[in-house]
Amino acid sequence: MKTFQDLGISAGFIKGLEELGIRQPTEVQAKVIPQLLQGGGDLIVQAQTGTGKTAAFGLPLLAAIKPGVPHIQGVVVAPTRELAKQIGKQLFRFTKHTERVFTEVLCGGDPIERQISALQRPTHIVVVTPGRLIDLLKKKALDLGHVKHLVLDEADEMLSMGFKKELQHIFSHTRSRKSTWLFSATIPESIQLLAKVCMTESAPMLKIDKAHVVNRDIIHKFVVCTKDEKLPAVIEFLHRQRGERGVIFCRTKEDTIHLSKKLTAEGFGVDTIHGDLMQSERDKVMRSFKKERTQLLVATDVAARGIDVEGLSFVVHHQLPGQTEYYTHRSGRTARAGKKGLSIAFIHPKERGKLKSLEDELEIRFGEMG
Repeated sequence: MKTFQDLGISAGFIKGLEELGIRQPTEVQAKVIPQLLQGGGDLIVQAQTGTGKTAAFGLPLLAAIKPGVPHIQGVVVAPTRELAKQIGKQLFRFTKHTERVFTEVLCGGDPIERQISALQRPTHIVVVTPGRLIDLLKKKALDLGHVKHLVLDEADEMLSMGFKKELQHIFSHTRSRKSTWLFSATIPESIQLLAKVCMTESAPMLKIDKAHVVNRDIIHKFVVCTKDEKLPAVIEFLHRQRGERGVIFCRTKEDTIHLSKKLTAEGFGVDTIHGDLMQSERDKVMRSFKKERTQLLVATDVAARGIDVEGLSFVVHHQLPGQTEYYTHRSGRTARAGKKGLSIAFIHPKERGKLKSLEDELEIRFGEMG
C-alpha cells in the first residue's frame, strides 16, 4: 500500500493530512496525485462523491502554487455553495504546516461587495460557484489571466444544473496554456462534448472503480418494515442511539417536512434541509446543526450535497436513494477521520432486490438489524 510520501507529497502537507486523520491514500488519490504532480496537463477523472477527490486535486494544486507571486494561479469551480465552502476549508487545513497559500471562497448568497474587497488582498486560489464567478467577471473584479490550473469538480452536476454557458464563459476568460482537471461521477455525452471543446484531445481519463468508493469504516445495516411499521421502527432506532447525532435522508421535500414534524413530536431535536429553502435559511440550519444545537438533520439528497459535519454516528435511509452514487454520498456523512459509523436503511419487503443491487455494485454487505 502506497503512502502519501510515495506519491510525492511533501512533509508539510503530510503533517496536515495526519492531523485530519488522513494517513492512507484512497484509490483516486493514489492514481491521480502522481499524474498531476508529474504531468501537469489536462486530466479527466471519473470518480464518485466520497472517494477523496478534494485531496486528489487539492494537494497537487497547492503544490503548484508559487506563494511569492501575488496573482490568482488556481481556480476550483464547484456546483454548490456547500461543496465550495467544504473544498475551501480543506485546502486551508492542508496548508497548516506549509508556506501560506491564500484561498478565497466565492459563492452566491454572500455579499458580492465583501468578496470584491477580499480579492484586493493577495489571492492564490479561488473556489467558486459558476454563477458568482460570472458576476465577478462582469464587474471586472476577478483577473484570471494568470491562472495555470482550472479544476471542475462534479462537472456532470454543474451541467445538469444548467451551467454549460457559464463554464464555457469561464474557459474563455482563462489563458489557453493552462491545465484543466475535470472530475465527474459520470461521463455522459454532455461531459464528453465539454471536454472536446475546452480540453486537449489527448487528455487522459482515469476511472475509479465503484468498489473502492465506500468508506470501509462504515457498517451497513437494514430493517425490513411495512409502510405503517416504518415510523415506529425509526423512532425505536433513534431512542437506542441515546443522543448520538446523525442525518436522516428522504427522497422528497414533503417527506422531510412530514418526518421532521413526527420526530419533533417525539421529543427529538430536529432540523430540516431541502431544496426549497432560501440560502439564508439553509445556512441557519447548518450553523445550528454544526454547533450541536440539534441532534438530527432530515434532508433530501440534493440539499445535502456538500454537507460536512464532524462527529456524526449514523446515517438513516428513510427511503433508499434512486441512484447508487447517492447511497455513497449519504453514507459518507458518517465514519469521518478514521472513526466507525453506521448506515441503516429502512426498507419495504419488496425492496430487498434494491439492497442486493447496492451490495453488488459497491461490494458492501448489509446485515439485518436485530
